[in-house]
Amino acid sequence: MRHFDTLADLQALIGQPLGHSDWITVDQARVNAFAEATEDRQWIHVDPERAQAGPFGGPIAHGFLTLSLIPYFFETGFAVRESRMVVNYGLNRVRFTKPVPVGSRLRAGFKLLALDEVAGGARQLTVEVSIEREGSEKPVCVAESLARHYR
Repeated sequence: MRHFDTLADLQALIGQPLGHSDWITVDQARVNAFAEATEDRQWIHVDPERAQAGPFGGPIAHGFLTLSLIPYFFETGFAVRESRMVVNYGLNRVRFTKPVPVGSRLRAGFKLLALDEVAGGARQLTVEVSIEREGSEKPVCVAESLARHYR
């Protein structure tokens, strides 16, 4: 994990990579739990036997499951010591570029796109999050994440 003392330390890094998160395994139990939580029980996610004959040759994770791992990726990727609280403000753009076969290991790379002052004493980080699957050359998801850091 990469640590920064202040938000001002990030100013010079706009347009630069901030590092990578830890890896996480997306196993069938995680996929099933996500399916139950979201009521999305499509067979390509939760029926491994049927999914074997499907278009991906086995079960795949939900795109939104992959996206929902962004808080974990941020938590293990980098931190700003002066931030007493960080709030997810949303996403500008999301693309699911490749499927995530169940059993895959994922991690995220971060690129700082912008650092802006916002109302309420916060600074908003716009970060490109590129989620990669171990062993794959292309990312499985690319998202532009907005996070508000409060000092």
